[in-house]
Amino acid sequence: MPLMPGAEPYHHRAGPIGVLLCHGFTGTPQSLRPWAEYLAARGLTVSLPRQPGHGTTWQEMNRTRWEDWYAEVEKAFEDLQGRCAEVFTAGLSLGGCLALRLAEMHGDGVRGVVVVNPSITNDVWLMKLAPLLKWFVPSVPGVANDVKKPGVTELGYSRTPVKAAASLPELWSLVQADLDKLTQPVLVYHSTDDHVVKPASVAIIREKVPQATIEELADSYHVATLDNDADRIFAGSLDFIRTHASVPLQRD
Repeated sequence: MPLMPGAEPYHHRAGPIGVLLCHGFTGTPQSLRPWAEYLAARGLTVSLPRQPGHGTTWQEMNRTRWEDWYAEVEKAFEDLQGRCAEVFTAGLSLGGCLALRLAEMHGDGVRGVVVVNPSITNDVWLMKLAPLLKWFVPSVPGVANDVKKPGVTELGYSRTPVKAAASLPELWSLVQADLDKLTQPVLVYHSTDDHVVKPASVAIIREKVPQATIEELADSYHVATLDNDADRIFAGSLDFIRTHASVPLQRD
């Protein structure tokens, strides 16, 4: 299946600290590519995989489930573990959910977590109907490209595949149930004006992950990694990694 131009994964080998970046639901690595390149330019080993069903067609994505997306980021995480002394996980939207799940499953194997507008709960009425709708409706309008900054476009599907979406509640439930397992430092960036993910996800993290630091973004919509606050996210995540890594970065 041909890829959308710009949807390619990104990998960069550098120093002993690795960062795994996870893109969001119906999105592509393009939404995190500037973040990945920023970290790579500062001596970090970076992995930004393309999850199955993404970056091709929404019809293909309808043949995948959350287990397929998690398996891909798990594979990338294990590869980083084999190359790096320490690994951090990070992600946007549902990618933030996957980053948190990796930390729950791997414990001390994940040094810290950075998430941007994470999605960890069923907060949209249409999503609540997805398990039923999947038998009658193949897709609904998409959620990609919620960006405030003029002239910037997120590469993602214009339609949301309902069968794929119907698998999300299981993942959300697992992640919520295991949030108390998180002992790692967690940094959360939250757009105050987000048209895709409601505040409920960050509220749950605030309640159940006491060590989490919440940073509000006042000038970005959902895809904040491509928006007006992107530079703040990039620099802040680098400071977070520098603070919590036990080995120095290779170079600036």
